[in-house]
Amino acid sequence: MRHARVRFGSSLLLACVLGVPVQAGLAEFGIEGMGVVSTPDSEVRATVSPDGRRIVWGSDRPGGPGGRDLWQAERVDGRWQNPQPLALNGPHKDYDPMFSGDGRWLYFFSDRPGGQGAEDLYRAAVRADGFGPAENLGPGVNTAGREWAPAPSRDGRYLLFASDGRGGAGGQDLWIASWNGRAFADPKPAPGLNTAADEFDATWLGDGRAIVFARSRDVDGDGDVRVYLAQCDGARYGEATPLALSFNAAGAYTYGPVIDWNKPGELLLNGTAKAPKAGKQDIYRMKAPTVTGQDGCVGPGKG
Repeated sequence: MRHARVRFGSSLLLACVLGVPVQAGLAEFGIEGMGVVSTPDSEVRATVSPDGRRIVWGSDRPGGPGGRDLWQAERVDGRWQNPQPLALNGPHKDYDPMFSGDGRWLYFFSDRPGGQGAEDLYRAAVRADGFGPAENLGPGVNTAGREWAPAPSRDGRYLLFASDGRGGAGGQDLWIASWNGRAFADPKPAPGLNTAADEFDATWLGDGRAIVFARSRDVDGDGDVRVYLAQCDGARYGEATPLALSFNAAGAYTYGPVIDWNKPGELLLNGTAKAPKAGKQDIYRMKAPTVTGQDGCVGPGKG
């Protein structure tokens, strides 16, 4: 794995180490919660609640019941503190969290028993003292295959997710389901994005006028994984280009982008920079790319 060179000023590096939001000092990127969120283990796909008080992410660190679990930290005195595994974890895989735009739900995927297939999409109600029980999103989105990385739209009307169980263009493809008043259903391929490669781990920018997502030649093999940006041309997402981030390079393993609902001008994702670096996969924060696309890629009849 190759890493690009990154330069940091002293104030930015200090903010990264302390886990303090760097905001105006964010030059290219900063590490999130050194020693709390980002640790020597692998940290994957972090999401911040709309009120900015909680961060939830996937981790293989010891201490959780399943080995790949959802963890949470709280913002105390401007820093992420008190990391704990979520009570809704079980002796299975629970990963890829994302809060809803209104802060009422936490979406994720799991291979727990009782689902539709190998790995299903779930959500849990957000409570003041934690989270409610996991609720399977049902056959409207879940298949006998693997569904990953649920990403609700800001208004809750659409759900963007990855699946290899719908006969798309490649292995994992990106799909958009609509809320019908009872459940998310009738998924359509994300227009213009899916290829013979694997597309997954996506998040919308500008209410769907742009999208960032991960692409890999073979997500289950040793092929590199990079994050791409595509703008909507009014009907389809146009040519996807690698996200302008120094460690998002050929041969890298960068994925898990999620917009920060509390700071919608910023993006979280996981990868490995040369510095600062905590472990095998760390959570980083960067400025969200500029949205230049149009409306028209999300809605009835698309796909």
